[in-house]
Amino acid sequence: MQAPGTATPEERKLWEQLDPDRLPGHVAIIMDGNGRWACSRKLSRVKGHKAGVRAIRRAVDNVLHLGLNAITIYAFSTENWGRPDFEVSVLMTLLRQFVRIERDRLMEKNVRLRVLGDLSRLPAPVRSAVEQIIEDTSGNTRLDFNIAINYGGRDEILRAVRSLVSRGLRPEEVTEAALAGELYTRGQSDPDLLIRTSGELRISNFLLWQLAYTELYFTDVYWPDFDTGEMLTALINYQQRTRRFGGVDGD
Repeated sequence: MQAPGTATPEERKLWEQLDPDRLPGHVAIIMDGNGRWACSRKLSRVKGHKAGVRAIRRAVDNVLHLGLNAITIYAFSTENWGRPDFEVSVLMTLLRQFVRIERDRLMEKNVRLRVLGDLSRLPAPVRSAVEQIIEDTSGNTRLDFNIAINYGGRDEILRAVRSLVSRGLRPEEVTEAALAGELYTRGQSDPDLLIRTSGELRISNFLLWQLAYTELYFTDVYWPDFDTGEMLTALINYQQRTRRFGGVDGD
């Protein structure tokens, strides 16, 4: 696969290994390790989160060049409200700055931003900024860029079930398709590949329904260091697998 003009010689070798016909359509990422990245460099956690934002931009640029359909990142979970107040405030400020700064860039690149999660708990200025970029980019078609904010997988499923109950569906009408239609990801394909950084080997209440047959890739690299080479390495690993959707070996 052809590398972008800015690729390093090492990255070009990785680009050449990719089979363009076997790329995932949808990549999900649990971005972990911002704080540990900062501590390892004797920096504040704030600087770790800022470095993480730069890694998000890099990841979006990579999937755009690859021609993927969607990328979903886990930005802020329902459990993250339990972090120290100062850190939560910093994360909310960074989120507001990110959507404001990225608006023109996403419009230029024809990227639609969608949010997975309940925005009602966000501070009003942050919620307003997020809702504005969702509206502004709603007509874009090149890439779906999903950001999970105040998101929890169990909460998402509970909300979907309650919605079906409130509509008065009979038990036999509660199908997989009906429930999927009530999820935040309705209308989108499930992730083909989940990447988690920083060496943690769990999915942390992320996309519990959607990850049923997703390939999982774990790396010890902290999220701010997850560069183009790391992304390509994950994709090459994905292409070396034989995907099975509920079958057994040999099917």
